[in-house]
Amino acid sequence: MTDHTTAQTATDTFVAHRNLLFTVAYEMLGSAADAEDVLQETWLRWVKADLGQVSDQRAYLVRITTRQALNRLRTMKRRREAYVGQWLPEPLLTTPDVAEDIELAESMSMAMMLVLESLSPTERAVFVLREVFEVDYDEIAEAVGKTPAAVRQIAHRARGHVDARRPRRTASASETRAALESFQRALDTGNPQDLLDVLAPDVVLLSDGGGVKRAALSPVVGAEKIVRFCLGGSAKVEAPITCEPTMVNGSPALAIHRGGEFDSVMAVRVEDARITGLYFVRNPEKLTRVTAETPLTLR
Repeated sequence: MTDHTTAQTATDTFVAHRNLLFTVAYEMLGSAADAEDVLQETWLRWVKADLGQVSDQRAYLVRITTRQALNRLRTMKRRREAYVGQWLPEPLLTTPDVAEDIELAESMSMAMMLVLESLSPTERAVFVLREVFEVDYDEIAEAVGKTPAAVRQIAHRARGHVDARRPRRTASASETRAALESFQRALDTGNPQDLLDVLAPDVVLLSDGGGVKRAALSPVVGAEKIVRFCLGGSAKVEAPITCEPTMVNGSPALAIHRGGEFDSVMAVRVEDARITGLYFVRNPEKLTRVTAETPLTLR
């Protein structure tokens, strides 16, 4: 095989698995920009590999990506400790078909990504590879540098941690869309009771401005407080606020414009037809993917 043929084979294989590798990195990091950097590092190592010695190219690529993501995740912890206000994952514009893959859509939802933030780097890697992508324990062990037995224990511990914090039942895309439509109508009318009707009593709002845009520095807890936050914030804005439906992280969401300019994204967590979590991302550095012309197909 000529060098040119080998290089082309390496390129074709990487491109074929790129969406999978990006999704693995993103679910481990919660940042599309960092996931792209991990893919670049993976590519640099992949082109140096002896393909003749690689029996399973997909597994090999996932292994490289996981190791690079783990390295970056450990360094990102210090960056997040210095972050101004609440940190939320970077929202991704996705195609509607992602919502049809229920397990994938749940795993990359804002609510689940925040649960994953509470895991250790190794627990997060094991959970993502095993629960989302069904990688076998031997492959995961090679990726994270543990024995298969240790990986099984880590997977069990991570699964228990996540199960204790995930919604009792994952809302469908249609249920989430209906709740968002009710929420949007209530915002448009400015009627506090309409908002209270769609919000669960113990709903929590997290807003991420990154120190660049105005946002609540701490969680806003309780339906009445959130109603005051939403309606009070709208009253202070002279420019008109409009909301457009979109698909973010595999679930319906709202793209919010102020004075005709794209401003933020609102994602939600829905249980029993009422909103239990609001995730309001205003940090401009996290919104580039949402403004992209082509939604991302994640695998």
